[in-house]
Amino acid sequence: MGDGNLVTYLVGLAVFGLIAGALGRLLVPGPNPLGCLGTMAAGVAGSFLAGLVGRLVFGPNYGPGWIASILGAAVVVYLVTRYGGPSRRRPYV
Repeated sequence: MGDGNLVTYLVGLAVFGLIAGALGRLLVPGPNPLGCLGTMAAGVAGSFLAGLVGRLVFGPNYGPGWIASILGAAVVVYLVTRYGGPSRRRPYV
């Protein structure tokens, strides 16, 4: 695998993740502390997560599909909703 193929693969995962983030956010019930950019970042992170885990499990020729990327984005959105995000912080009273 040459350097150009790796860069193309990573850019493809990022673009793919932008769409997957929006769909993955729809799968997580309840209010989400993410705005538009946070949703895009969750989609990109989910797509990268699906791509890297898929490559570890299935080998170097694996490319994540829509379902894997959307599920990866849903996992990232769930983790941010559950454990992070600015709305989870409570001010000291």
